Amino acid sequence: MIKTILIVFTQIVFTLLLYLLGIVMLGLAMYPGVLFCLFIWQKSAGFEIAYRLLALCFGSVAGYFIFGFVLMAIVGLIRFIFRLNLKEGEYPMFSLASAKWALANSLQLIVSIVFMDFILLTPFANLFFRLLGTKMGKHVQINSKFCADLSLLEIGDYSVIGGHSTVICHSFERGKFILRKVRIGKHVVIGLNSVILPGAEIGDGSVIAAGAVLLKNTKVEPRSIFSGVPAQQARKEDLRSHS
Repeated sequence: MIKTILIVFTQIVFTLLLYLLGIVMLGLAMYPGVLFCLFIWQKSAGFEIAYRLLALCFGSVAGYFIFGFVLMAIVGLIRFIFRLNLKEGEYPMFSLASAKWALANSLQLIVSIVFMDFILLTPFANLFFRLLGTKMGKHVQINSKFCADLSLLEIGDYSVIGGHSTVICHSFERGKFILRKVRIGKHVVIGLNSVILPGAEIGDGSVIAAGAVLLKNTKVEPRSIFSGVPAQQARKEDLRSHS
């Protein structure tokens, strides 16, 4: 009984601390955008009120994008300062490693909720993934905000993560918290709505079909096509056309 109360109390305190961190981060990120809006309002003091309000509307939208990019920078800075790189292994459910994981993913979640939709399929998405520790090759295309544990994710050159795909590097099993890397090779296509689970290794030139679920620790040979639930190899294709 006492142990249960302590666990619940610890969870509440940790959650409140995350809320406090979120308030600080979001407040700092909003500050430059609010200053920009104030600048617009002051500079338009001589305009008629209709034009002044129109200028403020444009300034507010620009301020939102300023807020989003500043928030990305703050999240990357916090990850660097607190060294929130995750490490593979098995840990107790309530441990420093699990707390570190929760903090790292909470930081990512804030950006995902308030800004990520505007940067998918742009170099800014790749930049954000790199800021959170993803090892990434050149010309990668990311069209999903449902990737987690980014410091355990590796993506090769010219690979694509399709819309609404889920890529995670953690699991909870029999009282253990488990972290495993996900390695995506070069010229890989992760299809729409597919799910990639911890420990998966996807060889160069492979395709994970739309809606497929690649089970944990699955090794996909180069140039393979996997489909279905759970995903199974359908066939191989020639990689030469992608080279």
